[in-house]
Amino acid sequence: MQIVNNKTNGQFETIINGHKAELQYRIRENTIFYMHTGVPKELERQGVATALAKFGLDYARMKGYQIVVYCPFVVKYVKSHKEYLDLLNDKFQKPERFN
Repeated sequence: MQIVNNKTNGQFETIINGHKAELQYRIRENTIFYMHTGVPKELERQGVATALAKFGLDYARMKGYQIVVYCPFVVKYVKSHKEYLDLLNDKFQKPERFN
């Protein structure tokens, strides 16, 4: 699956069989805020949301960003992939949310 960074729309996205899935984000200073993951029913249970979350978190690490997560799916992903906990921006969110 190919995921691209659509900077104009502020989202990481992929199109599969004509259906678009996305992870919406906003960037402020050195922090990326993950807002919402959207996956159409036709793409559910195929690992698309997981791939978007991983791509977004790896992007943050590569760019040296801290993260703030509003999207429940990405919260769940970080909880099960503790290697991303060091990216959390404690100024905007409580780390215990990810325990």
